[in-house]
Amino acid sequence: MAKKKLYVQLYNIHGLIRGHDLELGRDADTGGQTKYVLELAKSISRRDEIERVEIVTRFINDKELSQDYAETEEIINDKLSIIRIRCGGQKYLRKEQLWEHLEEFVDKSIKYIKSRGVLPDIIHSHYADAGYACAELTKFFGIPFIHTGHSLGINKLNNLLQEGMTYEEINRRYKIQRRIEAEEQIILYADKIITSTNQEIEEQYKLYHNFNREKFVVIPPSVDLSKFHPYNEKREWDEESQKIRDGIRNELWKFFTNMNKPIILSLCRPEKRKNITGLIEAYGRSEELQHKANLAVFAGIRKDITQMPDIEREVLTDMLLLMDKYNLYGKMAIPKKHDFEHEVPELYRIAAESRGVFVNSAFNEPFGLTLIEAAASGLPVVATDDGGPRDIIHNLQNGLLVDVHNPDNISNALLTILNDESKWETFSNNGINRVKHFYSWDAHTEKYLNIINELVHNGNNFNKVMSETGKRLFNFDKLIILDIDDTLLGDEKSTRELNDLLKSVHSYIGFGVATGRSVDSAVSILKENDIVMPDFIISSVGSEIHYKSDEGYTFGTGWAAHIDYQWKRDKIVETLKDFDYLTYQEEENQRKYKISYYIDTTKFNPDEIMEALTSNKLKANIIVSHEQFLDILPVRASKGRAVRYIGYRWNIPYDSILVAGDSGNDEDMLRGELLGVVVANYSKELEKLIGRRRIYFASKPYAAGVIEGIQYYNFIR
Repeated sequence: MAKKKLYVQLYNIHGLIRGHDLELGRDADTGGQTKYVLELAKSISRRDEIERVEIVTRFINDKELSQDYAETEEIINDKLSIIRIRCGGQKYLRKEQLWEHLEEFVDKSIKYIKSRGVLPDIIHSHYADAGYACAELTKFFGIPFIHTGHSLGINKLNNLLQEGMTYEEINRRYKIQRRIEAEEQIILYADKIITSTNQEIEEQYKLYHNFNREKFVVIPPSVDLSKFHPYNEKREWDEESQKIRDGIRNELWKFFTNMNKPIILSLCRPEKRKNITGLIEAYGRSEELQHKANLAVFAGIRKDITQMPDIEREVLTDMLLLMDKYNLYGKMAIPKKHDFEHEVPELYRIAAESRGVFVNSAFNEPFGLTLIEAAASGLPVVATDDGGPRDIIHNLQNGLLVDVHNPDNISNALLTILNDESKWETFSNNGINRVKHFYSWDAHTEKYLNIINELVHNGNNFNKVMSETGKRLFNFDKLIILDIDDTLLGDEKSTRELNDLLKSVHSYIGFGVATGRSVDSAVSILKENDIVMPDFIISSVGSEIHYKSDEGYTFGTGWAAHIDYQWKRDKIVETLKDFDYLTYQEEENQRKYKISYYIDTTKFNPDEIMEALTSNKLKANIIVSHEQFLDILPVRASKGRAVRYIGYRWNIPYDSILVAGDSGNDEDMLRGELLGVVVANYSKELEKLIGRRRIYFASKPYAAGVIEGIQYYNFIR
């Protein structure tokens, strides 16, 4: 029997990615990772065993950018598409700004997956932000999960501390603590983690508490050899290629007074960790190197440095200051732009034709794709002795590794190659001849698909289903959601009848409870009454959602992130402490997103409370129930909003969700598009709903009223 063809999703949330003309270097987030993801997707989409490949990224509609990034779905070939998910508005955001919006990305990814009606066979995340999203997805669905880090937070933190930045500054700029916490979760939940080198595993990932050596596999990066062909390979130059070459030379002529010298080439994003200033220092300090060669640094794409983000502006400003300090005019080029798709391959070849050298001076380079591109073009390299370059230079023997923290090491290595024609030839030929064996896309894809097949077809994955709820909700198009006290419970006989009914439809209708109780209290009372355990629990008056899992109930971080907006718990408590008709309830009744009071009904004035909060610029949702309890929640939180959030997230129409309750804290759950049932023993707070559309007032109390409402709506067919 033939194996099922595979549906693969690659998650690459930040950066600008499209199916053509990648804008590599436009900013610090659009570099080698973006290119790798697109090339990997194209490569695996060509294989017969693949049915569909999707690159899942962020939707961007920004007047400063191409409208290509505003296409909801971009079809690249008959198997490959880019799917763009909306989160955090529509403007382009740097990766450090995306952390606050990842829960929204998860919610809408779930909605997209369910809209397709089929779960992917594998999800593969790139970088920590996508890894966080995929960890959440695998918790719900149990989908085999692969991760590629591209760079790691602990390593970045250590490098920046070495440079003299404080932890506080690093955390403010890069959200480094949030990133490291996410990476710990990724290592825990991922089934396989792909690295480009063993060094990345042994010296970087090992620093994490959740490190598990069995999960790691090394697959070296690859290069398109049809695009990055050797400089000395005889080819007929077509008119377009010649135009590109002439354009590059004309650009360099704007900077160099002598074009007949070898070119020292650097291609990277303007980030501090790329250590561009270290390379310029190396060149500026060495008169011999300046006499011997020109320096060309292509550090991304820019228009006006003063309008660029802080980090990039600082790096580019430092470059210009060093150029001035060492008087490198006429010897050093800092072009404003380059076209990756067409110009970069020619850049390598032009540098090789000049008998130049490529430099990767980054403090740490986890991947080193540019080194492989240079090798394929026949351009020798000098590279950092930290990260991926170790394995690359070991395999290709096409250059020298140095400790880049000392600029003199860089200049000495460059002169070693430039002053020895025989060594230059050896490194050039080694790169050309060996790159085909070690770094072709065919070899890379073969190893990659072997991993996928092992996880999918053999079931050999670490992360067995964490939560059956995700798979259940994926298949459901109806939900029944009930309040517990005085609705589901209250009359033993009718509770048993309703429980039997819920069990009979449990395989095709989802069941949840929405209660003022805490989750622990809800679980306890449901077990005590032998009720079928719900797929999810909306607890603490809608301020928390927990999903059923193998370990009990798992906290829903997505809902928490959604309701956290402008929530100032301590300030609210302080504002209300002097109201004599409010008594702060016991600590066990308090929650992070719920403040609970007993009320003296003879004095209670909700308008006065609302006025106190408003005058102190505090936003909150006030809920009174059973004429004796007051709960104050975030402005976005309530039972009703939580129910609608679940319907939205899991793509279940509101008119396919039946809800039932009896008191004031059920009111907004009963209103609107949902199918509402009010049991006969309701509190008078709900009398205002009589006659409302889609709210059925049952003639029977407690669970009998719920059954009556189910029959009224003909909900179970």
